[in-house]
Amino acid sequence: MAENRGSIAFFATYKPPVPLDIYSCPLPPTGRHDELHMTDGLSSNYDCRIIPSEALKTIIKRPKLASEANEADVDSGRLSGLIFVSERDKNLETLHIALRFTEKVKVFSFSDVYGTFSDVRMEDSGSIGGGYRVGNRTIDHSVVYVTTKDTPKDRRQPWTAVYKTNLKTGKTERLTPSGVSDLSPSVSPSGRKIAVASFQGKGWNGEIEDLQTDIYVMNVEKPPLERKKIIKNGGWPTWGSDNIIFFHRKVGDFWGVFRFDIASGETVRVTTDGIDAITPAAISDTKVAVATIRKKSSFSDVRGEAQYRHIEIFDSSAPDQPIKITQITRPKADHFNPFVLDGGKRIGYHRCKSDLLNHGDEIPRNFHKLHSPHPDVGLFRVSGVFPTFSKDGSKLAFVDNEFKAVWVADSQGLRIVFETKGPDNIFSPVWNQNPQKDILYVCMGPSFNAGKTLEICAIPNVSSGLRQRSKLTKKFNNAFPSTSPDGNKLVFRSTRDGGDKKHKNLYIMENAEVGEYGNGKITRLTNGPWTDTHCQWSPSGDWIVFSSTRDKPKDAPETDNGLDPGYFSVFLIKANDPSVVVRVIKSGDDLSGHVNHPFFSPDGKSIAVTSDLAAVSVDPISLPLFLHSVRPYGDVFTVDINTDDITKNRDVKKFNRITHSRYENSTPTWTMFATADPNATWNLLLKDDYTPSCPYMYPDGGESWHMTGHLCIPKRCC
Repeated sequence: MAENRGSIAFFATYKPPVPLDIYSCPLPPTGRHDELHMTDGLSSNYDCRIIPSEALKTIIKRPKLASEANEADVDSGRLSGLIFVSERDKNLETLHIALRFTEKVKVFSFSDVYGTFSDVRMEDSGSIGGGYRVGNRTIDHSVVYVTTKDTPKDRRQPWTAVYKTNLKTGKTERLTPSGVSDLSPSVSPSGRKIAVASFQGKGWNGEIEDLQTDIYVMNVEKPPLERKKIIKNGGWPTWGSDNIIFFHRKVGDFWGVFRFDIASGETVRVTTDGIDAITPAAISDTKVAVATIRKKSSFSDVRGEAQYRHIEIFDSSAPDQPIKITQITRPKADHFNPFVLDGGKRIGYHRCKSDLLNHGDEIPRNFHKLHSPHPDVGLFRVSGVFPTFSKDGSKLAFVDNEFKAVWVADSQGLRIVFETKGPDNIFSPVWNQNPQKDILYVCMGPSFNAGKTLEICAIPNVSSGLRQRSKLTKKFNNAFPSTSPDGNKLVFRSTRDGGDKKHKNLYIMENAEVGEYGNGKITRLTNGPWTDTHCQWSPSGDWIVFSSTRDKPKDAPETDNGLDPGYFSVFLIKANDPSVVVRVIKSGDDLSGHVNHPFFSPDGKSIAVTSDLAAVSVDPISLPLFLHSVRPYGDVFTVDINTDDITKNRDVKKFNRITHSRYENSTPTWTMFATADPNATWNLLLKDDYTPSCPYMYPDGGESWHMTGHLCIPKRCC
């Protein structure tokens, strides 16, 4: 039976509540009416490039497209082509081709047309190379792109490698050298050269926003690649000519776009200091389209026009005279990652399809089933935070994006079962493992502040809809509860003995219904000057899994990249003998990095985690977000464990990458039911909409959710 080990659900951080789509407008635009929708409007679409006409003529000769168009359609101007990322194929982020006829748009999966890859993966940055002459021979056109299909040798190394697929023969080959990770490939105007942002020689060291990659140039055709570094500390390269590369770089507090002359070695800043300018797209050897943020914002701001991400044109010969593009068409919306059409007569970009909503409208949300790398485990993304299943799999609960309400999906449908109107937030819901008790536990209080009181509360009789709660803890910062299989005890993490530094250890409530009230007793499980957190009781009741910094080296910095303590690994502790502790999963070989939110499979044979084991998959500053969380979670992974001999689980080497995403996939949970099991009524939400109110829409179709919190950015909480 497919999915006979159940299903994993997770939440995606930074993913906009409204799908992205691709648009363009003339240079310069006169108003909103100039904006042109470039795709068929299905799914979420982004990171687009044009397909030159000669390459398009080759593409439409593929068997899957031969009946769609012919060369005359291209020559007449009736047909043009785009290559971009879409999520329409099993909700994977993969390359697609759009055939843009004058009267319609048809979209095809690139992998289906060319038979490239079928495994779970992410793809990005498709662009066209080749098409130039060498002697009497014309080099075939090819698509150059990034894929995460290859597993690197080392942990915490990006899986991103540049590949190319010959558009005539379909031959596909890797261009990134073995052991190296590349991002953001760009092909020169002649089609001969590729520039990439690369981790070569340095790797990834936990950088959050500024990856500090170097830019390398190599040949489209090999051998030889003739790969060489030309720019130190640069990202998102784009060619103005075969001698000019534009790129972005962070200097001080601001990002800027720079122009590099390969022949002379001269680097010149093109955009003005004091604004953020990113993700350039070259128009010529002096002109470049960039995304700008002219005024920084804080999370609580209701943004003005200058605080949105807009597309502008800069000229290196007159950098103080930029041309505004999207400020004219849609001033209160964010626009991302420009690209060039018609030789610079039009500029493209992607943005959220917020024009489909009016002020006060609801944003439709679906629970999306994803292609799983393991046929025995289902996979889907929940449109809510901290998803949790009841042990019998009949109920799914999660917190809304504002951290103010708890939603439940069960045989009664989808509804709110508890909410708060005050300043406190709600997070980390979890069911009592005894389904007969019908109890949800939640954490309530200010988020992400170990010095503030954070309470664990029980919501009894959830199905009754009474919306009552009872406190289980007194004082201190308490979080991440999980009950024993019989539902009588509850493990949680707390700062109650953490001293001035607010160290966090694990404790057990001997009575999960009264906590430390009445005759309730609290027993300390772990003890040390570190952070033990994200605890969960095993299905058998013998073990508790948790994330901890306890093995952080003494000479390690107090914070990782200036943020949280870092150095999180996953451990197992024997529930009735806390002297037995085994480290199961570490991130980097030096213990740096993050492995968090561990969760047992229903059969107890595997543990799902969210981790940075695969580092990053895109340049983070290109993503549709305005403020970053404390740090990236990464993707969802699983490790298999030995349930007979716990000592054999020490530092498990093999892990399985479950998700491949540019976003951050976090807080996995695992149910015994398959996604299509008729007994799991929550799976109807894989088709039905979840529509929380969106009061933050501007009447003109712009969006303010980036700053008001509707797209809530969960920070790392431990």
